[in-house]
Amino acid sequence: MTKVGKFVRSTSIDELPQLINVLKGDMSFIGPRPLLPQYLPLYNKEQARRHEVRPGITGWAQVNGRNAISWVRKFELDVWYVDHCSFFLDLKIFFLTIKKVFVREGISSDTAVTMEPFTGNN
Repeated sequence: MTKVGKFVRSTSIDELPQLINVLKGDMSFIGPRPLLPQYLPLYNKEQARRHEVRPGITGWAQVNGRNAISWVRKFELDVWYVDHCSFFLDLKIFFLTIKKVFVREGISSDTAVTMEPFTGNN
């Protein structure tokens, strides 16, 4: 990755175009991050519950590890958010996101810039 690419990724500037999706109503500011459509048949029943709320630019899994946690943990956090979503939780996630962006924490896993592709739970 280039120096400019690293800067853009580490500061999360690459996420800004998603604001258009929020304005269109396709996304929310807060909610489980949208994932690739090809992952849909790989979810178990519990993991699929993450789609019970609108996807967001940031979410509970992002402020609790982002790309540095496993897929299983990410789905657990997404479903926890679905079960507990509230205005005050969204405020907490918003402020934690600001902190994470400034600290540049959890953007990459220890081995890669992004997560490995999701292959299901087998």
